[in-house]
Amino acid sequence: MDFPMPAPVLAGSLVRLEPLGLQHAADLAVAAEEDRGSFGYTWVPRADEVIGYVAEQLARARSGQLAPYAQVALSSGRAVGATAYWDPRLWPDGNRVCAVEVGFTWLAASAQGTGINTEAKLLLFDHAFTTVGVARVDLKTDARNARSRAAIAGVGAHFEGVLRNWSRSWAPGEDGCLRDSAMFSIIAPEWPTCRARLEARLRARLEPGPGAD
Repeated sequence: MDFPMPAPVLAGSLVRLEPLGLQHAADLAVAAEEDRGSFGYTWVPRADEVIGYVAEQLARARSGQLAPYAQVALSSGRAVGATAYWDPRLWPDGNRVCAVEVGFTWLAASAQGTGINTEAKLLLFDHAFTTVGVARVDLKTDARNARSRAAIAGVGAHFEGVLRNWSRSWAPGEDGCLRDSAMFSIIAPEWPTCRARLEARLRARLEPGPGAD
């Protein structure tokens, strides 16, 4: 089954999002072994697990539920993390995607705070809203992950609440456990304002002077 919306290469000034493949595995193995202090609630493989991780993501892609990407830093040409579109939902006519989630996202420690996350979200959201015409983009994270929640809110997503025991926990020592998930969304009427906010943040990063990711 094919993923029901186009997921092409998406390129910006800092990052190029390429459909994930085994050619990214060596770079991702290096990226995953940088300082892992920010990965406490996020699914990030160890270096020796990357081949299996990529294979699992590609299997999900073949099921039609996921379109995985490698995040490639243009400054180095190396993959520094991953992200994905997933869980697409269709309009009642069954012919078009009305909503999709952006998730399975992680970045190497050295790529965090560089503007790559901001630009990657801008590229993913804009493709979903402008090219595909979705009505909604979802984002969610472990409700305990204050850093991730702040980052999601920072890209302009609206906090909708916490769903208890919603999905698998990725926290260390919690295999087989469920987590509470903090749910966020952007809907189509909000996208122009959200896009302007992301573009302003990216300009602040790219132009001389202080900026923030």
